[in-house]
Amino acid sequence: MTVVEAREAYFARNGFSAAAYEDRWVRVRIGPIPFAFPNVASRRRAIRFHDLHHVATGYATTWRGEAEIGAWEIAATFGDRGLRYWAAWLLNLTMFTIGLVIAPRRVVRAFRRGRRCRSVYRIGYAVALAMDVDVLRRELGLE
Repeated sequence: MTVVEAREAYFARNGFSAAAYEDRWVRVRIGPIPFAFPNVASRRRAIRFHDLHHVATGYATTWRGEAEIGAWEIAATFGDRGLRYWAAWLLNLTMFTIGLVIAPRRVVRAFRRGRRCRSVYRIGYAVALAMDVDVLRRELGLE
């Protein structure tokens, strides 16, 4: 399966779309409470990479899954071009911290996994989109 096909399937499963990358606001629910925050330029640039990381790693978009991907991204992007995306760091650190409370073992495991990996920031978004998922996973060191 290509990364583009896998990303489309990920979007369909989660009710996401590439068009939302440019939305002015990000809307989430914390339990029954709707919450919104500005979709700043740094987040708009980083979310594309984040979604490909979800596709490659298989982490869910649940609270636990977002905590895992946050931990993985912190570890995998340290030293990569991902350091340029302050919004991604802020959100990942927030989810990592929440994860240490709600799923500490899973978050530590994801962080350790990320330390052995590279991120899409290093290989490039367009390059990653042109790959098959298995190739992307190999390039990131996930196999």
